[in-house]
Amino acid sequence: MTVQPFNPADPCARGLHRMPRLSTRSRARTLRHRVIVLAPDPVDAVRHAGGWLFDRAMAGWDALVLTADHADPRPLSILGARPIDFECALSSPVQESWPPQAIAVGADLYGSDARVRRIVLRALDEGRVDVRLWGEDAAADLGDEAGPVLHRLSFAARAFKAQALAAAAVPSGTSEAAEVFRSGAVLRSSGSA
Repeated sequence: MTVQPFNPADPCARGLHRMPRLSTRSRARTLRHRVIVLAPDPVDAVRHAGGWLFDRAMAGWDALVLTADHADPRPLSILGARPIDFECALSSPVQESWPPQAIAVGADLYGSDARVRRIVLRALDEGRVDVRLWGEDAAADLGDEAGPVLHRLSFAARAFKAQALAAAAVPSGTSEAAEVFRSGAVLRSSGSA
């Protein structure tokens, strides 16, 4: 085993968190559900899935956002989510904490990045996972059961999402009451939905 020198310019060594690694024994003791959002940047995650993410975090879920953009993590922190560097997560053994109970991803990112598709499809293959996509293009990989899903934001989610958007210097306009996703909650291993 070789020891890598510390490189402060490495995003894996800076303020972004590494993907939590759980052993089989730790997983059995962990009772928290996990939601993972894959987005090109934190603002996209907040804009399209911020309310849903906040509601999951406030319900006690471990909320992680994998992003390649090393922008200010405050908007995600406001929502109760932890930013994870996308490249670091892919280069480390993230599969130890897989599959999560829910994944949300931008349809553009899903369509353009084969690694993201593999992550989503692997999660679907390994168990019951609520997969949600935002954006115009729905993924055919989710199957015929993929349909539109409306997540009604709690009043707190609306307020915290507005604050997260303000922290990202994005005008929130009117506070939306719902977020729309395409969803494919399937159990592929047994063939039932």
